[in-house]
Amino acid sequence: MFPLNLPRIFGTVHCDSDAAPTSRAASTIKSVKSVIAVPESELKRWRRTFDANAQTVVEDQKFLNSEQFVNAIAPKGDLSKIGRAQFATLFRVADANKRGLLSWDDFVVFETILKRPDADYWIAFQYFDVDESGTISYDEFKNVFNANIGPDAIPFDFDCDWVKLYLGKKNGAHVLGYGEFTQLMKGLQGERLRQAFKYLDKDQDGYIRPEQFKKIILDIAGHKLSDAVIERLPTLTTLSPGGRISYSEVNAFYNVIREMDMVERIIREATAKSKDGRIGQSEFLDHCVSSTRYSLFTPMEASIIFHFAGRGNAQQRLSLLDFAQLLDPRWKAPSETVEFSAPSFLEQFAHSAYNFGLGGLAGGFGATIVYPIDLGACLMQNQRSTVVGQLLYKNSLDCVRKVFRNEGFLGFYRGLGPQLIGVAPEKAIKLTVNDFIRSRAMDPETGRISVGWELVAGGSAGGCQVIFTNPLEIVKIRLQIQGEAAKLEGALPKGAGHIIRQLGLVGLYKGASACLLRDIPFSAIYFPAYAHLKKDIFNEGYNGKQLSFFETLTSAAVAGMPAAYFTTPADVVKTRLQVEARTGQTHYKGLVDAFVKIYREEGFKAFFKGGPARIIRSSPQFGFTLVAYEYLQKFPYASAGKEVETRLTSQPEDMAQVRARNALRILLDVHGDFGRRSG
Repeated sequence: MFPLNLPRIFGTVHCDSDAAPTSRAASTIKSVKSVIAVPESELKRWRRTFDANAQTVVEDQKFLNSEQFVNAIAPKGDLSKIGRAQFATLFRVADANKRGLLSWDDFVVFETILKRPDADYWIAFQYFDVDESGTISYDEFKNVFNANIGPDAIPFDFDCDWVKLYLGKKNGAHVLGYGEFTQLMKGLQGERLRQAFKYLDKDQDGYIRPEQFKKIILDIAGHKLSDAVIERLPTLTTLSPGGRISYSEVNAFYNVIREMDMVERIIREATAKSKDGRIGQSEFLDHCVSSTRYSLFTPMEASIIFHFAGRGNAQQRLSLLDFAQLLDPRWKAPSETVEFSAPSFLEQFAHSAYNFGLGGLAGGFGATIVYPIDLGACLMQNQRSTVVGQLLYKNSLDCVRKVFRNEGFLGFYRGLGPQLIGVAPEKAIKLTVNDFIRSRAMDPETGRISVGWELVAGGSAGGCQVIFTNPLEIVKIRLQIQGEAAKLEGALPKGAGHIIRQLGLVGLYKGASACLLRDIPFSAIYFPAYAHLKKDIFNEGYNGKQLSFFETLTSAAVAGMPAAYFTTPADVVKTRLQVEARTGQTHYKGLVDAFVKIYREEGFKAFFKGGPARIIRSSPQFGFTLVAYEYLQKFPYASAGKEVETRLTSQPEDMAQVRARNALRILLDVHGDFGRRSG
């Protein structure tokens, strides 16, 4: 590829050389000059945010004060782990002019800084660089650190050898450039952990009490853990006998927190590959070894991961949902976020009626779109190749031409009325039964269902729909067939009412055995194929992904192809049994008799007459039906009762707010309460 000479937001900085930035004002000027490289759509979005929150007016110009600035940049969701006061620490960095107010230009500069890949380190550097010299001295580092951790924090020894390695043995004799500062901050938590353990281990035997361990973790990483994990921190002592916690265990827990992104990646990939959606410690470690160049996690660290995810039982196999409380610091138990009450009879009835309506609307939509194709398939399947004069159509295109010539455009929709009347209960039962059985057979934690139960759910749905399908189709087929017959014999077409009266109740179920033989395997093939195409091919649900319209349509349409073609023989037999045989045509006594006579008179190929037409009809019909059904289910009533979402499945946040939260990461690594006490 050709190199692109794009404008840089910030110039290259060699932090240990004389070319290091000399002041925050200098970096601000560079940032302003580079704003022209920001896409205009992004500028408009920033402007909308600024105007919505800037309530301070000075000389007819809008400004943001500290509180308004926090409203503009802080995520609107749960702020229990990162308080508003901590977002306010960013105001000090954004307010380069030290006037207590941010102009529009200041806000654009700040948002541009947040786009840097190293924004978290850059903002931390500017926060510690109190005198704006472009370097950080020993006193600056110590004073800013102590001012933000509070009096209750475990003390930190600034005269230790570790600090001297970065700042020199004499206070003020060496200062930190940007590059040195980033390395110091990266290792700061590890040094604080070591010092805190040594401080609390009064008898120097290498062990501390559970409540002391909890204190250490809350000081250095409390903002990274959910309340449920924090409450269970003392239980780490149960991993080994003695009732106390060793330095190895404390360090192992810290390593897990530090590599939490990699923990999540490995868990996601391992559970996705697992047949039952669950993994144990050995599978976690095996996947870690196979997917990374070096094994990142020790057996002790794996035990800690499974101990907290498994609520004290580290030996069980766990699902992705089990790990949520460890991976997401905002996780709360469902009982804490949802007040559950059993639905009343009226609510259940209303919900059932709602789903029934969804199935009817979706089915009617799909059936109307593909009805002309269905008409062609029926006409092709019914023509008898052994009867002289009955071979009306040479192929599907010839069939289309003759129907249009003899009956016009409306001829393609002959018999649509009964189809639409019957399709509502048919699709409602089909979709409802499949969803009902799948929900009962599904593992509530992994969302997995075995292939056997998928086949049972689909087959049962297909079997139940025959109650409505058979009467519907026998009327529809006779309406479709009589169009050509009327042209040939000069007879007047009969309406659906006449056909129903002629058949009677028992006659409406003529060919039901063939209908069952077609619909049960069709649905048993279709619904599992549809579910696996969405999950395995388009990765629905992975990282909270929701399928697009095209992906849903493709999944539904492709799943219908094998289901339609492989059930064509049963459909051919059903059509022959349900059509009223005319003079000279073969009469069939039943299902087996029809199979035998069709094979004897017309050969094996006759069983797949109209097969391509069935694919062309069924594939888009079920595609549009399922798309309509899934999109209709997004309306409020259908979403009732869904599980509480965590970060594992939640919608993406506004990127500007995500960047603002991420910019606090390094400052919060100094102390979980960093900024809460600062003014």
